[in-house]
Amino acid sequence: MLWLVLRCPPTLVNHAKWEETRMALNLKHLKTTAAAALLSLAPAAVFAEDWKFAIEEIPGSIMDAYAQEFKKRIEAATDGDVTVTVYPMGTLGTPTETVEQAADGVIQLTNVSIGNLGTIVPESQVFLLPYLLPSDPAAVSRILSSSETIYGALNADFQKRGLEVMTMYSEGPQVWTTNREIRTPEDFENFKMRVMVSPILLETYKNMGASPTPLPFGEVFGALQLGAVDGQVNPIPTIEEMKFYEVTSHLIWAGEQELVTTVVAGSDWFATLSPERQQLLRGTMADMTGYIDGVVSGFNQQRLDSIKDAKPDIGLVVLSEDERAAFRARSGGTAAAYVETAGARGQELLDALQAELAGN
Repeated sequence: MLWLVLRCPPTLVNHAKWEETRMALNLKHLKTTAAAALLSLAPAAVFAEDWKFAIEEIPGSIMDAYAQEFKKRIEAATDGDVTVTVYPMGTLGTPTETVEQAADGVIQLTNVSIGNLGTIVPESQVFLLPYLLPSDPAAVSRILSSSETIYGALNADFQKRGLEVMTMYSEGPQVWTTNREIRTPEDFENFKMRVMVSPILLETYKNMGASPTPLPFGEVFGALQLGAVDGQVNPIPTIEEMKFYEVTSHLIWAGEQELVTTVVAGSDWFATLSPERQQLLRGTMADMTGYIDGVVSGFNQQRLDSIKDAKPDIGLVVLSEDERAAFRARSGGTAAAYVETAGARGQELLDALQAELAGN
């Protein structure tokens, strides 16, 4: 198929755009080939199957804890007939590239945050909407692990891209680290909030009263230190790991968002598994819900304790329900940005998910 595309007569397309497309296709091909070559260097497995599992985080992270526990359970359940090889952050490329590798059959599984699925499955970005999910961790866990919308309608959108949703879980609430106390939308006036380059996140913080400022992740600490931005948003483990608390004065729990992650498999690979293997894979991940919930809770508390030990005078602010309601009211229009990105299908999914949440 790639050869046929590249042989298309240049008279059929604008030459400059054709060159851009050709180079993009070649780059993707090279990245996929490089990843496949790297995987081929791994020692040959003496077992029948080797499942390659890429994660977007470092060893010792929440995702690593999940992948290692999954590895232990699968290998024990199959008496070693299946091995699971875990590839941590950057080993096989960016998170988006590992998703593409799963779809292409280069690897079997990958665990990435929802934000990194935007260019591949735009419909999944519904989980970036502020105040969509409940604030109770148990309720969040229930919806992410058993939602009919997620594992039915939304999974169909993943399948169109060669992917299968295995599970979703939250790594905990997103927390604002700021250079001043924020309790109302008015407090966000003239406040530069660092965000990822996402239309939904840009709209979210604009609606809530801040000035959203896209910035590469690696530049956030320096930007906070120099005052180029006034705050940023991430889960507590990331805030502790990246030392963002050192260059800000407050941690604020506004309750607007969870860091949702998903484990996906390649659809073609999954279809080749026997019904028993498919059930083993799904059943193992379903059984791990309680395990990962405990890991996330412990991880967030330990990292928060570390921050408080390192900076005892840091301001800790948990917004009241009334305070959250003010931000929730201001952010209601953000859904339009999602629908613009995901189209009518996005509206259908949002409506179904909201109805499901209302019934829980």
